[in-house]
Amino acid sequence: MFEARLHQSSFLLKILEAIKELLNEATFECTNNGIQLQAMDNSHVSLISLFLSQGGFDKYKCDRNISLGINLTSMLKIMKCAGNDDIVTIQTKGDLDSITFTFESQNYDKVSNYQLRLMNLDHEHLDIPETDYACVMKMPSAEFAHIFKTLLQFGETVEISCSKDGVKFSTSGDLGKANIKLAPNNITDSDKAIFIEIQEPVSATFAIRYLTSFAKATPLALRVQLSLTPDLPLLVQYEMGDKGRLKYFLAPKVDD
Repeated sequence: MFEARLHQSSFLLKILEAIKELLNEATFECTNNGIQLQAMDNSHVSLISLFLSQGGFDKYKCDRNISLGINLTSMLKIMKCAGNDDIVTIQTKGDLDSITFTFESQNYDKVSNYQLRLMNLDHEHLDIPETDYACVMKMPSAEFAHIFKTLLQFGETVEISCSKDGVKFSTSGDLGKANIKLAPNNITDSDKAIFIEIQEPVSATFAIRYLTSFAKATPLALRVQLSLTPDLPLLVQYEMGDKGRLKYFLAPKVDD
């Protein structure tokens, strides 16, 4: 039996909103430690890696390892049926042909439940090696979202360049050119501080539309970390406290 309970269903809705543009369906691996999702986007350009810790749930029980193949569009429709402050309980039983979502209002005067058929999906767990990155940058997630919302107005690709002077984001298109440069600041408020650690200069080009999609995770964490090294995917990471973490890996564009 699997059961997970959260006092705010809106958290799961934010998770789905953060990955819906990249994934139509995915397999959730449930163990005693928590829930993990790992999948390539439909174009096989980015990889999404999600971990929800069992300690982040108000109640969590998983008596054996199970795989839940879920249509994320359908799950999103169900999650939108809940009120922002509703309590959600997710359960599976028996032969694992469906999963049940139960929503309860905070004062328990309304209870609703929805059953979603599970899918048999091909799933291969990829081992992601630990990497020593040439450049690691931490910034407010709202600033990250603003940067790529702005750059999207000017071009389709962005060159991210890291040097001892800071990190520069550059793009160009029919409208013109745009350059945004960030340097470490001395703000004592850790939520607003910009931290940059550079081991060696590095530069790579990426599709802006993917980075804009990654920024949909902004409501999940106040901070975001970007990690870049030559010839490897960019890592964009959101730490969600005791609830877990969400990572996006994006392959660099290669010149024809």
